[in-house]
Amino acid sequence: MFNLIRRDLILQKWQLLIFIPIIMFFIIMDKHPALIFLVASILIPFNAYAYDEKAETNILLNSLPYTRVEIIASRYLGAIVYMGLAIGVTCLALVTFNKPFTMSDMAIGGGLFLWFASFTFPLFYIFKSGYISTVVLIGFLILAGVGPSVFMFIAENLPVINDFIVSLSVPTLYTGVAVLTLIIYSVSWGVTTIIYQRKVF
Repeated sequence: MFNLIRRDLILQKWQLLIFIPIIMFFIIMDKHPALIFLVASILIPFNAYAYDEKAETNILLNSLPYTRVEIIASRYLGAIVYMGLAIGVTCLALVTFNKPFTMSDMAIGGGLFLWFASFTFPLFYIFKSGYISTVVLIGFLILAGVGPSVFMFIAENLPVINDFIVSLSVPTLYTGVAVLTLIIYSVSWGVTTIIYQRKVF
């Protein structure tokens, strides 16, 4: 199964050459560190899905000695591995450019990636290949553009939720969000596995 994770890195070795310039662009544009960590985390996993769409890799994968459960597990575990690597590289880039960032920025960026992945990974096995990559990309750009404004609107117009969040201690808030994120990611993993097991290639 871990060979499947390594496969994505090998297949993307040339595409990874644009990884650093993209991160540098966001740093030079002085974007929020949490957004930079989010963008960095998304690049490798979603590029792997886009590659598989074009090459119809699922037919090949199902001819190899791997179960469908292992194939999906490699996707979800691989996404976490790539997220860790991306965050590490981004930290080095931020330090190189002398840009300040915090552990909270890393946690927020990584958490947002896991949420985004949880809702989009199943879509790659529901919709017809060749279209979903574009839909996910557009969805991400919309989320990045209007997401902060939506959260600010909710915070200003729903004081009950805002007061509840403010009343929580920082450790409680972070622990609660982390547990919720892991639950959503696990549910997404299970749903995707069920969808993939029933899919005909």
